[in-house]
Amino acid sequence: MKVLEDQILKRGKVLPGNILKVGSFLNQNIDTKLLSEMADEIYNHYIDKKITKVLTVESSGIALAVMVASKFSVDMVFAKKTQTANVDGELLSAPCYSFTHKKQNTLIVPKDYLDSNDSVLIVDDFLANGEAVNALIKIVKSIDAKVSGIAISIEKGFQGGGDKLRSEGYDLLSLAVIDEMNEGKIVFRK
Repeated sequence: MKVLEDQILKRGKVLPGNILKVGSFLNQNIDTKLLSEMADEIYNHYIDKKITKVLTVESSGIALAVMVASKFSVDMVFAKKTQTANVDGELLSAPCYSFTHKKQNTLIVPKDYLDSNDSVLIVDDFLANGEAVNALIKIVKSIDAKVSGIAISIEKGFQGGGDKLRSEGYDLLSLAVIDEMNEGKIVFRK
């Protein structure tokens, strides 16, 4: 998606350790016009999939996931990274290593938020090694629901997570795929 690639080049910052900072427009200070265009792109790609739920991970994926869910007129569910006092009942869970935070989490979703009849679209802001997406896939499959697609804002193609998911047969739409990122230089996949 050219408009997203342009914003990454203009406003993104490459930090040490292959970290791409996009907080100025995508996940802390949110450019709502850009986010709406991204949601439209995702909606148009999955329009025929009969999506019944949009699933993401707290917290950076929530804004785009809400916008996408709104386009489909369905609920958006997010997996928490820690159990809190207001989360009770039977839980769906899966382990997930955070590339950004360099720590192990357990993603949790109350079981009554998803069911086996759901056609789930997984949405997230970044895809690197695929840890978060794979944890969400495990959660969806644990109740025999269907993963109908995976939509990602920015895929770090050089880390292989997206290619692995595609090879497993998932319908993965990444709005921007970065194949190289070093010393402030970003190269997008053609």
